[in-house]
Amino acid sequence: MHRAGLVVWDVLDSLRRMVKPGMTTMELDQFAERRAVEQDARPAFKNYRGYPASLCASVNEQVVHGIPSDRTLREGDIVSLDFGVELGGYYADAALTVPVGAIRPELEKLLGVTRDSLDQAIDKVRPGHRLGEVSSSVQQWVERNGFSIVREFVGHGIGTRMHEEPNVPNYGDPAKGPKLQEGMVIAIEPMVNAGKADVRVLEDRWTAVTSDGSYSAHFEHTVAVTANGPWILTRPREATGPAW
Repeated sequence: MHRAGLVVWDVLDSLRRMVKPGMTTMELDQFAERRAVEQDARPAFKNYRGYPASLCASVNEQVVHGIPSDRTLREGDIVSLDFGVELGGYYADAALTVPVGAIRPELEKLLGVTRDSLDQAIDKVRPGHRLGEVSSSVQQWVERNGFSIVREFVGHGIGTRMHEEPNVPNYGDPAKGPKLQEGMVIAIEPMVNAGKADVRVLEDRWTAVTSDGSYSAHFEHTVAVTANGPWILTRPREATGPAW
C-alpha cells in the first residue's frame, strides 16, 4: 500500500506545483493519469461506478467529486484535488486543496484549519483508540475555528478495495466507534465548508457543492495503525512535520 501511496503523493505533489491561473482542470486530470501510468499504477477513480475521469478536481464551492473539464482556473480560486491508485492489488487515496495564485485571508484560514484538522486526526490513529476519537478531533477543531463539517461524505477503510469498512466520519463521540487495531488502514478526509454544512449534488450526479455557495476545502491521507503510531502511507516515510 505504501508503494501505491508514493505514486499518489508524487502525483498530488506535482499537481500542487503545477496549479496556476489559466490552467484547466482537464489538464490536471490528464497529467495525473499519465504520471500514474508511467509508474505502473492504475488510476483508481476512472470508471469507478461510472466516474469519467482519473482525478476529482473541485473548485471553490465544489466540495468533492468535481469532474475535470475545460473550466479555467482563475486567480483567487481554490481547487481540491483528490486522487487514488491501485498498484499490485492494493489501493491508496489522498487529497489536498491548493490556492490558485493569491487568495483572500479568509480562504487561507479555511485551508489551514482543514489541513490542521487532518493532522490532529492522524495523531489519534493508535492501537486501542476508538474511531470516534479520530472523528471528533476533526469536528472539535473545525467548529472551534468557526467552520462547518460536511456530514454527507466521510472517510473510509481502504486496502484491496478503494472503499472498505469502517466509515470514518469527521464528527462524532470520542467514546464511540470500533477500537483501532494494529494493521488497520483508514483514509481520513476532512471536508470543511466556510459557511453552512449543507451540500447538494449537481445534475451530473457526481459534483457535490455547498448549498449556500460558500467555499469548501478537502484534505486526505491514507493512514495505517501501527504499534509505533500512525504511518501515513500516502507520503514518503522520511517526511516529517505536518501531513501536507
